[in-house]
Amino acid sequence: MLTNCRALGLGGSVLLAAGGLAAGALPAQDPFGLAILRRHPGWGVVVAYAGLVLLIAAWWRLGHVVRAADDKPSPRQLMITLAIWSAPLLLAPPLFSRDVYSYLAQGAMVGSGLDVYEHGPAYYGGPVAAEVPAIWQHTPTPYGPFFLLVATGVTAAAGAHLAAGVLGMRLVAVLGVVLLTAALPGLARSCGVDPAAALWLGALNPLVLAHLVAGAHNDAIMVGLLVAGLAASVARHPAAGAALVALAALVKAPAAVALLFVASIWAEQSTGRWRRARTMLYAAAVAAATTVVVTAVAGTGYGWVRALDTPVSTGNWSPMSVLGRLTGAILGTAHAVPMWRWIGLAAAMAVGVVLWLRRTHIGPVYAVGLGLSAIVLFGPALRPWYLLWGLVPLAAAATDGRVRRVAAVSCAALAVVVLPSGFAFGAEQVAQAVFGCVLAAGLAAALLTPSQAPVVAR
Repeated sequence: MLTNCRALGLGGSVLLAAGGLAAGALPAQDPFGLAILRRHPGWGVVVAYAGLVLLIAAWWRLGHVVRAADDKPSPRQLMITLAIWSAPLLLAPPLFSRDVYSYLAQGAMVGSGLDVYEHGPAYYGGPVAAEVPAIWQHTPTPYGPFFLLVATGVTAAAGAHLAAGVLGMRLVAVLGVVLLTAALPGLARSCGVDPAAALWLGALNPLVLAHLVAGAHNDAIMVGLLVAGLAASVARHPAAGAALVALAALVKAPAAVALLFVASIWAEQSTGRWRRARTMLYAAAVAAATTVVVTAVAGTGYGWVRALDTPVSTGNWSPMSVLGRLTGAILGTAHAVPMWRWIGLAAAMAVGVVLWLRRTHIGPVYAVGLGLSAIVLFGPALRPWYLLWGLVPLAAAATDGRVRRVAAVSCAALAVVVLPSGFAFGAEQVAQAVFGCVLAAGLAAALLTPSQAPVVAR
């Protein structure tokens, strides 16, 4: 049965990559040599969505295999499955987002000595900056110095070759996925969760494949470092864990939440008086030292601190932004969106306080997953791949089958809400996507027998 899952998922990945050749987040200058294919973006959407649905079906079916009591796959077999499913996506154009072009533009700006915390890509100009969506052309980067250090290295190695730069950023994202995949089984064992189930939910899910591998998002580095830091901490290496989590926060700031819980893990491994206060100071000192060293090496200065309030797009579909727009339309005020975003921040902080008080009862890794999920849910911006911030720690620590089912269904649902091009849906694209989904659903239904109906692994 594992072989069938691998074959179905591989077929889905191949179709997804093939559809991306015509309908992906393609650059205007066409460095990939796809001029003929990109004339038919509609068929590209159909093929890409058919592949995505087949990939989701293969993953869902694999849940049954992992859940089975007999002959369940080992973590190593699941890692091989992830490699097989990822392979066709490695050389595909960017999919589901154009963020990779922003990464390259920002790396080039840092390499040229420009302050990316003051200026957007438009200030730099050139072919790479021209590929950044207009909404972000004048927006300073919200990313930390560790990621900018990596992006600068990629742009320096790629030079003027845009395709090489895209592939370089994808390689960085794949390394992040490799890191989280390697750290996840050990972290799951320490939390009393089946490592195979953790890999199924946290590493093989369609959001990882579509957005971290195919989309080359820097969230892959953040989540990989975060999971590695938590794994190191529970393995009685809390100083290394604090440093890794600090690096994750120097990619995207929300990962810093995990530092509090690393300090809690450190305290449980320590003895003596004031151990909680001491370990909190230790974790803070390690994180501060890591921050100082990385910022000095990156040469970006500390502008990233003030850039944490970089604005999000006005049309963002996060719950708080949607509530703000609805309230504003009803009351006729422009202050409703900021008000709801402050309410969301307060709600996320309240959840964090509750999790901190209950960390001993629920476990620190589980608390990290719930805390980051709250930040995503109540935050001002929401993208499908943001779900992975909290989902991957939850995959390693959640023993409640209901939580795992909600997480799995959310992954499957959010995987299909973004076009391969990264742009907003129009009526024509919706019809094309639905057509591709229906074709793939019919094929998947024919291949799945009742005895192989998928079950969420837990």
